[in-house]
Amino acid sequence: MSIEVVTTIADMRALVDSVRGASRSVGLVPTMGYLHAGHRSLVERAAAECDHVIVSVFVNPLQFGPGEDLERYPRDLAGDTATAAAGGAGTVFHPTASEMYPEGEPLTRVIVSKVTEPLCGRFRPGHFDGVTTVVAKLLAICDPDRAYFGRKDAQQLAAVTRMAADLNFRARIVACPTLREADGLAMSSRNAYMSPADRAAAPAIFAALEATAAIVVAGERETSVVEAKLSGELAGRPRLDVEYAQARDARTLAHPDTLSGEVLLAVAARCGPARLIDNVVIDLNGPRPAVDAGEIKGEP
Repeated sequence: MSIEVVTTIADMRALVDSVRGASRSVGLVPTMGYLHAGHRSLVERAAAECDHVIVSVFVNPLQFGPGEDLERYPRDLAGDTATAAAGGAGTVFHPTASEMYPEGEPLTRVIVSKVTEPLCGRFRPGHFDGVTTVVAKLLAICDPDRAYFGRKDAQQLAAVTRMAADLNFRARIVACPTLREADGLAMSSRNAYMSPADRAAAPAIFAALEATAAIVVAGERETSVVEAKLSGELAGRPRLDVEYAQARDARTLAHPDTLSGEVLLAVAARCGPARLIDNVVIDLNGPRPAVDAGEIKGEP
């Protein structure tokens, strides 16, 4: 299908007004580009549920800290546009940094306290303030009925969901499954940073999450025991420098002594030049625990 690339906020708002004027619904898939199969699955979900899908492609400088990979973050607008079109999108919104932040670094930030403080928040100070600020701007500009986010970035999903509710945005935040390569590695644009040896070591993260989820399914509920299991599974794994391996409430990211409700098992680790994050969610609300570990989509 044909797809339009829009670069200005004024043109994006005019397009959305036109779509809404025809009584058609709008879906938004926010991305930083370099789209992979996981992104395409979000676009396809949006296209199945909305009349017009917008994929934003914007490498947001606010969410990168000093010394991080802002300048070398992979970019491929032509490839992203083709992937978005193949997934069913009608528009790619690709603004420049000066278009999004015409006065330079904005004086206004959107901060979601508590949810953004643990886990990655400890290691990337200010990162989530940049995420929630740019997502708030995208929701204001594109005014979607639904916005689609992957579960791999669980803390981002929790923060954006709470922000959208607290600020009464129209958009419903839709959580979509993590997509995985054939060996279990969660798909990520940053996987391209890894050497072959790093790439061979990286699936140990998902293996550790699976092994730990198994003891929760079997009945273990003490957070300290579950976290010791997760850390033990990762200990000594080659080429992995673990930042955290924790069990949290999946919605609030609280750290209870005893697990209940929806449980997030989350890991962040350095693997060569790549910082990898991954998680599984275990729903303990029903008669039997249900594990959401995502979907294998990569080729063997």
